[in-house]
Amino acid sequence: MAGIKRLKVCINNEWVESSTSKYMPVMNPSLGVQIAEAPCCTQSEVDAAVNAAAAAFPAWSNTPIPQRIQLMFRFKALLDQHLDELTTLLATEMGKVLAEAKGDVLKAIEVVECACSSHYLMQGDTCMNVANGYDTVSFREPLGVFVGIAPYNFPAMIPMGWMLPFCITTGNTFVLKAASMVPQTSMRMLELLIEAGLPKGVVNLVTCSRVEADSLLVNPKVRGITFVGSTSVGLHIYSTAAGAGKRVQALCEAKNHALVMEDCVLERTVSGIINSTYGCAGQRCMALPVVCVQESIADEFVALLKKKAQELKLGAAYLPESQLGPLVSAAQKQSVENWIARGVEEGAKLVLDGRGVKVPGFEDGYFVGPTIFDHVKPEHAIGNDEVFGPVTCVKRVKSFEEGLAIMNGNRFANGSCIYTSSGYHAREFAKRTHGGMVGINVGIPVPFSIFPFTGHKDSFFGDLHAMGKDGVAFFTETKAVTSVWFTDEDARKAVSTWDGTLTRN
Repeated sequence: MAGIKRLKVCINNEWVESSTSKYMPVMNPSLGVQIAEAPCCTQSEVDAAVNAAAAAFPAWSNTPIPQRIQLMFRFKALLDQHLDELTTLLATEMGKVLAEAKGDVLKAIEVVECACSSHYLMQGDTCMNVANGYDTVSFREPLGVFVGIAPYNFPAMIPMGWMLPFCITTGNTFVLKAASMVPQTSMRMLELLIEAGLPKGVVNLVTCSRVEADSLLVNPKVRGITFVGSTSVGLHIYSTAAGAGKRVQALCEAKNHALVMEDCVLERTVSGIINSTYGCAGQRCMALPVVCVQESIADEFVALLKKKAQELKLGAAYLPESQLGPLVSAAQKQSVENWIARGVEEGAKLVLDGRGVKVPGFEDGYFVGPTIFDHVKPEHAIGNDEVFGPVTCVKRVKSFEEGLAIMNGNRFANGSCIYTSSGYHAREFAKRTHGGMVGINVGIPVPFSIFPFTGHKDSFFGDLHAMGKDGVAFFTETKAVTSVWFTDEDARKAVSTWDGTLTRN
């Protein structure tokens, strides 16, 4: 255990060592060695984080919104200054190659920038003279303590981008349950937020097991939960927390499909799919693991896809020349390899097998190479369920209608895209696809952060999505105020005549 860093948790801006006797390993997946250990916090420590956030809420919610936003400006400046440090840290503990790790941090910074416009997004409505002498105004208020339960695949963008900025700029306080496999990126970013002037208790961070996390779903001091992870856990969180009267947004699994038409620009299409499918080693809910290809070009498409996939350079995440890094853990590597074996058993044609690859100097890393299945049928689980690895499934279709029907038949609907030169097919696709985020010749149609991240069907549980106007609405509630003003004489008359109702007179 020599050289393994024991991580702390943050409560009231103080980094404290947990009293737990149970720690969870943090690995370097490129090497397959442990580099740190995250505490499985005790129940009392998790409760203390919530209590600190609850105690900080009255003063923070009463802090003028320009001051809350100034904190984000300072935070953004520090994130820019430490971009390279955060990139390397993220790549080391999660396994994304440097370009992808940098993109992860930059997407977090993007949401921080958008949250600096919260004063505009929180503006309410007014209507003068709704009745004779009566005016109504509405405005948005923060609710209280929110909890973020983060996944491992985007250690910067999701907890410190999607979850935190809009939450605190709108006046709420926050408890982050960081992913135990990759907590150091969020921890370092929270250190920078404290350096930027974060008041005590406004943001707190713990790592814990599912038992303690479940307590957050029913804690009476918690007003809302924002979650990203698997559909089974998301449904549990949604039903439990909503049943306890809390707001919930649960962003869950995906099996995004592309529809490749015979009139596409093939070279660019394949390059886009390579980036979409194998970026982050396929460990992202906006990956593109299934491609419905029109039969007339399917052979040419598969040959070019295989060629480009074989050209990807596998390597340690933190080496500049690496293009495909490892999976996050030995368990995830085994899971992906099991899925590949299942695809073979189901009868799909294995065109490229990524199992058993070895990277010189990193033989114990959790690497799986690019994998391609052709002739995947609608009934094959490999083409319907989330694998979360560098695996592409090709489904051959005769027409636009057949491809769209196959795509819409999937229970997930996070994103979908079409590659075509036809404006008609592009428009029909955008109108009729079930995907919540749609790409037209775009493989990863994640919108800029002023728009919400709009997964549909079993990819999302809740009413208000993350980011954009939805994000502000999720973290606030609307209050409407109706007022009337009298002269002294009018007031005396009103006491004796008002019947408690507004009239149109």
